[in-house]
Amino acid sequence: MAELLDFFQLALVKATPLIFAALAGVICERSGILNIALEGGLTVGAFTGAAVSFETGNPLLGLIAGMLAGALLCGLLGVAATRFGVDQIVAGIGLNMLAAGATAFAVVVLFGAPGATPEVHALGSAGETALIAVAVVAALALQLGFDRTPWGLRLRACGENPQAVLSAGLDPRRIRVLATLAGGAIAGLGGVFLSLGELDLYSDGMTAGRGFIALAAVIFGRWTPLGAAGAALAFGALSALQFVLQRSGVPSELMQALPYLAALAALTGIVGKARAPAADGVSL
Repeated sequence: MAELLDFFQLALVKATPLIFAALAGVICERSGILNIALEGGLTVGAFTGAAVSFETGNPLLGLIAGMLAGALLCGLLGVAATRFGVDQIVAGIGLNMLAAGATAFAVVVLFGAPGATPEVHALGSAGETALIAVAVVAALALQLGFDRTPWGLRLRACGENPQAVLSAGLDPRRIRVLATLAGGAIAGLGGVFLSLGELDLYSDGMTAGRGFIALAAVIFGRWTPLGAAGAALAFGALSALQFVLQRSGVPSELMQALPYLAALAALTGIVGKARAPAADGVSL
């Protein structure tokens, strides 16, 4: 029983940044923005949170800064897609590359050594537990918001038929930009969890493709907050499983690839059956 409880706790830890990133993806895609830049949002959130915590000695300030950094990065995608008609996939990939390069450069400039920051003031076990709870509550709140509030109706309408939103006297471009800002802040919070919750530093590549796994969770969860969070939890459980199966002599490389193989399987098996929002990825 104790081993099962430890596994469940580890699965929650591994799933939490995926849940945040997947919820960010749901918000953006339901508004009509295909946010490939979730990986970048996680990256800048993790780095900024660690850097601000190091400079100020206050991890809560690091948390806020990480969310703002994620919002800024993904907000750039929203502006590029809505105001300039840039291809969303190309812009998202570019922002991911910008995030990876800029944070690696900033580590060298600010800390004098490549690869990782020194240890910083982290949120501690209590803060880690609080963020896990926030991820669960956020999934529930977003599901209620999507289903039962005017905001949710407008967001979903923007992703299905932005012309109808425009005809109703609302600005779908503004709704989409705000959605990317909100989604980016949530993705940044996922990055903060990695650097100030699960660990106490930032290292290059620490997001390890979680943003792309989160995109798979969005599709697997059929573009709903609870569905995406459940899929992210499943991927987190697969990540935790590698630590259990390593004791049985299974090659560690295979176990590390397990969540990514599962994401590919999910995309292959479900993408043809689940219907994305009609205007997802369509520039206005």
